Amino acid sequence: MRHFLVVLIAAAALSAQTLDRTKPPETQPLPAFKLPPVYETKLTNGLGIVLVEDPRFPLISVRLTFAAGSKFDPKDLPGLAESTAALLTEGTAKRTSRQLAEELASIGGALNGRSTGDTLVLAGGSLAEHSSKLVELVADVARNAAFPKDEVELRKQNRLQNLLQQQSEPAFLAEEKFAAVLYGSHPYSRIAPTAASLEKLDGSAVKAFRDARIVPNNGVLILLGKLPSRAATLKLIEANFGSWQRKEISDPPASAVPEAKRQVVLVNRPGSVQADIRAGQVAISRQSPEYLPLVVGTTILGGGASSRLFNNIREKKGYAYSVHSYVDARRESSALTAVTQVRNEVVEPAMKDLLGELETIGKERVSPEELTSVKNYMSGRFVMGLESQNGLIEQLNLVKSMALPNDYLETYTTRLRSVEPDQIERAAAKYISPGKAAIVVVGDAEKIGKSLEKFGKVEVVK
Repeated sequence: MRHFLVVLIAAAALSAQTLDRTKPPETQPLPAFKLPPVYETKLTNGLGIVLVEDPRFPLISVRLTFAAGSKFDPKDLPGLAESTAALLTEGTAKRTSRQLAEELASIGGALNGRSTGDTLVLAGGSLAEHSSKLVELVADVARNAAFPKDEVELRKQNRLQNLLQQQSEPAFLAEEKFAAVLYGSHPYSRIAPTAASLEKLDGSAVKAFRDARIVPNNGVLILLGKLPSRAATLKLIEANFGSWQRKEISDPPASAVPEAKRQVVLVNRPGSVQADIRAGQVAISRQSPEYLPLVVGTTILGGGASSRLFNNIREKKGYAYSVHSYVDARRESSALTAVTQVRNEVVEPAMKDLLGELETIGKERVSPEELTSVKNYMSGRFVMGLESQNGLIEQLNLVKSMALPNDYLETYTTRLRSVEPDQIERAAAKYISPGKAAIVVVGDAEKIGKSLEKFGKVEVVK
């Protein structure tokens, strides 16, 4: 025993001598992600079907997604897709809202509706042993939602109160105005309903939207988890969705995404002691080969505590507590956005530094250390996100709704690690250009208006 302890202590001492604690440990290469078995087909009514075998957990997840997002809202009813999604689960021709909730609870399940700029999604899950009941409930909600008058009225009142609360927050005001400035007359410019559109909302409008957009030939159903046999699963889907009649669907009115250009808009909020800043421009769609280099460059710019914006504006200068940048991708376009909040007294120098970093990323090649660090961070985060059933089905749903290649998930880390500095520099020069950046600031016009004039003609709005 004594001999063993001597050997153990000697080995520990030798290890301590050879370990250089001044250097971080090397990141081990991540294994390539391999999708579980995937089967795709379509019903005769046009509903796309994706079945994914994932028996790791005794669970099943579902996504039923339609091309029915906010870009399909009528101009006088922004927020209609959002309200339709929320109201789908508030009662059907067969079940009240309470009955639906109780049946979901009895199978360890949940189901909710949500909308994005491009899509409307029914998302849910349950214990795998109750997969037939879950599919039945999803079909009932999608096909037979009744939109009871009392539920529509409750939705209107709750959403109006929520909107008033949002409009008291500088961050929401900045985000709302930034989208309007970037996208102009394009439907992506609307991110929320208005008080007027909520007043006009009624059951007939919601039903008309549902009848026009939530139809089988406009949707994809993804089932993932510990599924019954393929034959049994397809029989279950056919029994619940097969008789659903297809319809002709129309595209939204054509509207081009405007060219990026410098604009400076100040949303006047008297009494604000700090300014909420958004700067950026419209960029490329998710399908573009330049998308991944742009995201890598944006992450180097402002994607975390080691990013350039964070180190300059927060760590070195102390202008802000939080500063970051990201790419918000849509089916038709994307928006690169840099965000920070600063004290009124440092608006001008903080803005100079923020725009300076936007310019540098497109003119100076990123260092090997920066690039390696960000690739490791993005790869690790991506692979970890696929570990859960919910994370995997969300990514599969993204692939389908964005019309990405079927091998997108399996090739992501390989493509990410192949991004080179010159690709980042080219993408950044085109899409992270301070000369074309729109700037939206929410703050006290009397205190910060003159500071913003250094960056262009300022449009002040209430």
